[in-house]
Amino acid sequence: MLDLINSRHSYRGKFKDTPVPREDLIKIMEAGLAAPSGCNKQTTSLVAVDDPDLLNELKSVIVPPVAVTAPAAICVLTQHINAYRDKCFAVQDYSAAIENMLLAIVALGYQSCWYEGHITDDDKINLKMAEILNIPDGYELVCYLPIGVAEDKIILPKKKSFDERAWFNRKE
Repeated sequence: MLDLINSRHSYRGKFKDTPVPREDLIKIMEAGLAAPSGCNKQTTSLVAVDDPDLLNELKSVIVPPVAVTAPAAICVLTQHINAYRDKCFAVQDYSAAIENMLLAIVALGYQSCWYEGHITDDDKINLKMAEILNIPDGYELVCYLPIGVAEDKIILPKKKSFDERAWFNRKE
């Protein structure tokens, strides 16, 4: 598991034209739905997209384009439900779900990238995507995870050293 965590990264390259079987998409979504959620409100929902026409329709509204060769994707939805002391933990809920799915994606031999800011920025691409997917009222589409087998060579990004980012007790 630790090797898996340390080998996961954002993949922004081309994908092979290899379909992602529904069984694998289900495993990935199950991993996401197994994530913790604040006060167990379970604010995260998921939509897997493997229909090529529908996937192309989604990709057509993402400007600038990303992951145009991905053969599948998962769209992450959230609901704003107050949990504790009138606080909503939806961001934490869907973030935990996304990280679980990113790890499952790599464990199954695929790659992905967490596209959130790109689709939720001022141009509100996520609203266009939600309309295409006929997302019900009360849900917000917050993330797009393209999924596929990497065509390009995997290059892990350089990370700051452990000592630069972590310490015990007080900072010396």
